[in-house]
Amino acid sequence: MGCTKENKTTLGTYVLREKANNWWRNVKLRMGADDGAIVLELFKREFLWKYFSADVKNKKVVEFMELKQGN
Repeated sequence: MGCTKENKTTLGTYVLREKANNWWRNVKLRMGADDGAIVLELFKREFLWKYFSADVKNKKVVEFMELKQGN
């Protein structure tokens, strides 16, 4: 399909929006935050658990530790 980068971004945002909204509603329900107020640390923990698995995090740590300075 011949989409421009801008159109791909727009399409990706549209496709992911509903999935993200469903996730957020479920997190708020699970945390009992009916009024919408959630502590940032709790949100970050939930977000990282869902979208940034321990395996990915470990790979990034290894990648960072193996960085070498250029000239």
